[in-house]
Amino acid sequence: MEQRRHIAVIGAGIVGVATAIWLQRDGHRVTLIDREGPAAGASHGNGGVLASAGIVPVTGPGLLAKAPRMLFDRDGPLWLKWQQLPRLLPWLIRYLGHCSEAETRRIAAALAGVTADSLAEHQALAIGTGAGRWIVPCDFTYLYRNRAAFEADALGWSLREEHGHKVEVLEGPALRAYDPNLGPSIGLAAAMPGHGRITDPGAYVHALAEDFLTNDGQFRQAEIDDVTVEQGRLTGLLAQGETIACDAAVVATGAWSGPLARRLGIRAPLESERGYHLELWGASAMPRTTVLLAKEKFVATPMEGRLRLAGQVEFGGLQAPASRAPFRLFRKAIREALPGITWEREVEWLGHRPSLSDSIPVIGEVPGIAGAFLGFGHHHVGLTCGPRTGRLLAQLVAGRTPNQDLSAYAPARFA
Repeated sequence: MEQRRHIAVIGAGIVGVATAIWLQRDGHRVTLIDREGPAAGASHGNGGVLASAGIVPVTGPGLLAKAPRMLFDRDGPLWLKWQQLPRLLPWLIRYLGHCSEAETRRIAAALAGVTADSLAEHQALAIGTGAGRWIVPCDFTYLYRNRAAFEADALGWSLREEHGHKVEVLEGPALRAYDPNLGPSIGLAAAMPGHGRITDPGAYVHALAEDFLTNDGQFRQAEIDDVTVEQGRLTGLLAQGETIACDAAVVATGAWSGPLARRLGIRAPLESERGYHLELWGASAMPRTTVLLAKEKFVATPMEGRLRLAGQVEFGGLQAPASRAPFRLFRKAIREALPGITWEREVEWLGHRPSLSDSIPVIGEVPGIAGAFLGFGHHHVGLTCGPRTGRLLAQLVAGRTPNQDLSAYAPARFA
């Protein structure tokens, strides 16, 4: 490691907080900067799944044929704010250009490199912090209407198995024994051991951030407008006219990372993949473990005091108000999956996943600018990948070579 330096980490979601902690453990002086505070966005509202098997991109083979029908299906998992289409069209064309089996395999291999061992990565990050109380080892189980629906996802299951995920397929009495709460609309479950869930993602990231501060970490509430670069090296950040001097900086601001990346010469094709959650507080029934309803494409995760339903995909930018259709679908689908379920109150939420057009996150140093690093674009698996991404970035900042090939995530592909 180089001598102790001052590193700024911009963004206090799970990626930024994890990066700050690993840098701090490496001996650096670290300032965490966010315009709001820890876990203010998707790191609060995500599905809470440590989805090591979440390596199959939305842009699988057949999406081009299915997308038009899905966009007009009131019970489908895909929505579009049509008034946003002219702005979104160039990005969507690039995004849909990856709808082939070859691209799906390439993307899955890249995602496997950052989703692997997520449970162990979170446990290592949380050790000694008090945040470990929210980490629960569990299965991750996909729920299907019938075997035909499961077999229609054959490519995805073959990719998961190729990357080391074991699956147990349950039907009939075995399915009912596995989870008696599941209703007759569920005909098959595909259960994968070795996963985990976070029972309160917002509290978890807050606890990690508090430990960072307790160990002499610094926090600044500010919005970074620009960077200063001298002789090919990043030397500081500009916030509301003030310069924050630093020896290196990491941009980890999720769906808001585009403007700063462009100032560093990286024109990342980044879009908000709007995600929703509906929390059912005081739910009368819970699934045995975290489940993904395969038809509706959302997860149901048991959390402290509530059941969180989270997922869906909506393209509509960062400013448009929430749609009502995702919440209606959550209620309809969970009543079918868990017949008779009741709850005392609801909480609705809309957040923004940072989605790059090739579905692979950016992790690495900016070419041509020493000390400038990027870590964003994890779309559906930001919580899953946060600790490993942070550890990789800390190694790169320290000048060490990680023991895995990072070429797939290189910012240079968008330079």
